[in-house]
Amino acid sequence: MEKKVVVRIGGKQYLVKKGDELVIDKVNHKEGEEFPLEVLLSFDEEIGKAEIGTPTLKEQAKAKVLEHVKGDKIYVQKFKAKVRYRRRTGFRAQLSRIQITSI
Repeated sequence: MEKKVVVRIGGKQYLVKKGDELVIDKVNHKEGEEFPLEVLLSFDEEIGKAEIGTPTLKEQAKAKVLEHVKGDKIYVQKFKAKVRYRRRTGFRAQLSRIQITSI
């Protein structure tokens, strides 16, 4: 088994190991660029050792931006009965696909 860590990216926490690919909210890094991640918790299942940060650990994980993509379209509708009031707007989330390169 490999070492697994919990990292914080954009206010959310993800359980990852080396080589994992994630789709997250867009990060302000260019495609192909590596950037560091905050490690909150790390554990190794082979030796049964876990480290908990207060609030983070000194070690850092690194991730590489593979591409920036758009999410599925979401439609939001609102209406008022009996007065012919209708509004429909759409939204597509800006996302980034990243790969964990090192822990």
